[in-house]
Amino acid sequence: MQKKKWLIPVFASFMLFSGIGAMNAEAASVEELTSTAKQYLKAPYRYGGTSITSGIDCSAYTQYIFSKFGISLPRSSSEQFNVGTSVAKSDLQAGDLVFFNTNGRSISHVGIYIGDGKFISATTDGGVAIDSINDPYYWGSKYVGAKRVADFTAEEVEEAKAEVAKAEVKSVSVDFSIYTSRGEVALILAETLGLDTSDTNSPFVDVKPSDKYAGAVNALYKKGIFIGDEQKKFNPGSPMTRGELSLVLVNAFGLTQSGEAVEFKDVPTTHWAHDFVSILASNDITQGIGDGKYGIDDLVSKEQLSEFIEKLTEN
Repeated sequence: MQKKKWLIPVFASFMLFSGIGAMNAEAASVEELTSTAKQYLKAPYRYGGTSITSGIDCSAYTQYIFSKFGISLPRSSSEQFNVGTSVAKSDLQAGDLVFFNTNGRSISHVGIYIGDGKFISATTDGGVAIDSINDPYYWGSKYVGAKRVADFTAEEVEEAKAEVAKAEVKSVSVDFSIYTSRGEVALILAETLGLDTSDTNSPFVDVKPSDKYAGAVNALYKKGIFIGDEQKKFNPGSPMTRGELSLVLVNAFGLTQSGEAVEFKDVPTTHWAHDFVSILASNDITQGIGDGKYGIDDLVSKEQLSEFIEKLTEN
């Protein structure tokens, strides 16, 4: 098979200005932000928890979701209330943080506004859930205010993205006779899971109904296993990292933590994929690449994907 060259972005965070004003985020990311937030509906709640799988509280949840878009938020709801720009209730936009006083003393709950009077947050009784900010039985009377911590429509964003791309994009040669593509991962996962792939009309602009992986991609999208990027692209011809694959496999097979968390040298607890990698390891799906490392940024080879699937189907 002929080698193909791909430009693989090294994604850089768009940093927040601390404390005052709204920050720049990637253009059109507001839809991706809300869809990503909804991906974790029913994730369990735990006071003080920071794990999306074993338990997370409201401010850790907002912090976790925004971190996926290069936006750093403080840890507590009261601290988050002190950043960004105040927004009137009548001017709320999807992506704004909304705050509530549920203890009768101070700011004690935070969520992400997703439009139409709804917000998503980690709740004590139902885990991550969607509620109305005007709920007459509870949230309506607890509402305090809102903050815009990221400007998703800033004119400067495209220029900033261009500068990041210019400075941090590197060209590498990917041999797809050795490494697997996202399209190939979709085909193999859909077959392994026994999904109905007859509907080939996927929501991704770069996946045509005539493409061989269209049905698989759409089936996985419907299951919430693949959500695409902010440009509504699936990128079927791009490679996948072992970190990205850990998230996909955990969601695809409904895995949960089994026993103590498993740590790897190259996957700190602050890494977005930490919990997913730990779940795979705790279920004996992976032992890493040796020397105490998982290979978080390594590209997934065909052989490695085959080994992952073999172990997952044995359990």
